Amino acid sequence: FDFCQAEGKKRPSENLGQVLFGERIEPSPYRFTFNKEETCKPVCTKTYDTKKPEDKQKLDFLKKSMLLNYQHHWIVDNMPVTWCYDVEDGQRFCNPGFPIGCYITEDGRPKDACVINSEFHEKDTFYIFNHVDIKIYYHIVENGALGARLVAAKLEPKSYKHTHPENPDCSGVPMDISNKANGEVKIAYTYSVTFHEEKKIRWASRWDYILESMPHTHIQWFSIMNSLVIVLFLSGMVAMIMLRTLHKDIARYNQMDSTEDAQEEFGWKLVHGDIFRPPRKGMLLSVFLGSGTQILIMTFVTLFFACLGFLSPANRGALMTCAVVLWVLLGTPAGYVAARFYKSFGGEKWKTNVLLTSFLCPGIVFADFFIMNLILWGEGSSAAIPFGTLVAILALWFCISVPLTFIGAYFGFKKNAIEHPVRTNQIPRQIPEQSFYTKPLPGIIMGGILPFGCIFIQLFFILNSIWSHQMYYMFGFLFLVFIILVITCSEATILLCYFHLCAEDYHWQWRSFLTSGFTAVYFLIYAIHYFFSKLQITGTASTILYFGYTMIMVLIFFLFTGKCIYPCLNVESNFSFVQEN
Repeated sequence: FDFCQAEGKKRPSENLGQVLFGERIEPSPYRFTFNKEETCKPVCTKTYDTKKPEDKQKLDFLKKSMLLNYQHHWIVDNMPVTWCYDVEDGQRFCNPGFPIGCYITEDGRPKDACVINSEFHEKDTFYIFNHVDIKIYYHIVENGALGARLVAAKLEPKSYKHTHPENPDCSGVPMDISNKANGEVKIAYTYSVTFHEEKKIRWASRWDYILESMPHTHIQWFSIMNSLVIVLFLSGMVAMIMLRTLHKDIARYNQMDSTEDAQEEFGWKLVHGDIFRPPRKGMLLSVFLGSGTQILIMTFVTLFFACLGFLSPANRGALMTCAVVLWVLLGTPAGYVAARFYKSFGGEKWKTNVLLTSFLCPGIVFADFFIMNLILWGEGSSAAIPFGTLVAILALWFCISVPLTFIGAYFGFKKNAIEHPVRTNQIPRQIPEQSFYTKPLPGIIMGGILPFGCIFIQLFFILNSIWSHQMYYMFGFLFLVFIILVITCSEATILLCYFHLCAEDYHWQWRSFLTSGFTAVYFLIYAIHYFFSKLQITGTASTILYFGYTMIMVLIFFLFTGKCIYPCLNVESNFSFVQEN
């Protein structure tokens, strides 16, 4: 954007999380001195001659940004400069950003921020906010020698058509740019700043006024609580059905007096000789389980630290940095789990297994990420990741994550294979014809509904924080939803596996993984719905970027939810132990 630039000021450095999220902090030409108030101080003047192609392109780009409601995001002392305004029901909302400008349509309808000023009334006209009234709130530290601390920064965007840019007075008509403007257009940028002492706000609580005013906060809390109650109720029902049904089956088998009675039985008892038959594509399943373990532990630890306040919005980029570092350091559990499962499946190609664990899923994510970055480079976006950062990420992957995965795989293959409580028959048992709901596809599709039901409300706010630049800070609820998601995935998988085994279908390994993993498909469908209903993304490149990054999230979510197969494995072992006894 062709805004005022800071002369001779060095760009602040960003951490890894900020770089990956596309956050770039630029130095500002707006310069403040503590307790020195300024009134209508000029910053710079930009002149556009529509007859010159370069100037016309810059002006058109500015118009397009106002049409799409692009926002300024400013920072003072690591605090977002907020624009606070009244909304319905007497509530006051503080937005950590303010629009570049707004647009009045050809039929005279004001869009977005144009509703705040009755002077914005010219049809088919853009109004740019070229002046800001900034208020800095501070409190004096008890020990006066330490000075003062900033506790809030607020502004009010305004539009003035400065007749004398060199000596502006910040009065008169707003700065309008007709959509069909020809000739020379001058935009003078100015600001005013005042300082106010605020004794009631503590420095540690200075973010509260932003978080408390977030839109629909009360609806969000109510919705989350409602979702949690429903999920807990359904989880209890699943557990109760499982315990009652399984208890009846065990009691009936314990009452058998003869072999003839056993031969008359049906259901999961008949497949005990095939229950631990190695699955098809066992190599791929073990690799998915290893990568899923890595993501599961990474998510748990990241959310735990976030709940403790280490990864709050004040620590910019900390959440992403923590997740990436944890993923790199958790290569050992991934290699160990993949090796243990592959060995239990009877696999012998241990080199292929450890290489796939190290490179398959991370390679897909990195390839997608690299393609998205090429598009950003091609578009000249500031969110494009520098080449040096890409090299650093590759170094973390190849020099730390891969060796740790090999170490984990070494210990996994060194241990004895998981001993199954029953012998596997040499000749596979014929699977009888299945009813509709016990067939693989319907069962897998049904299995993902319940886990998705406990996260879809949180998904809305998470997607808002990513794509609409809104702050996400309710990590306590997110951590609780995460725990309930794991429990729900496990219980739904156990329940459906039990029904399949009762139908004498012993191909349960892949089905267990895909039953809970199918939640990721519902996530993808919801992301598509969110794209068309909530976002105003235009252009092929932006659309590809949205769906490219969404596919990364879907793959990670697929591996994470599919990993909740562990409880199912334990239940299968219990079934077999009952038969052996």
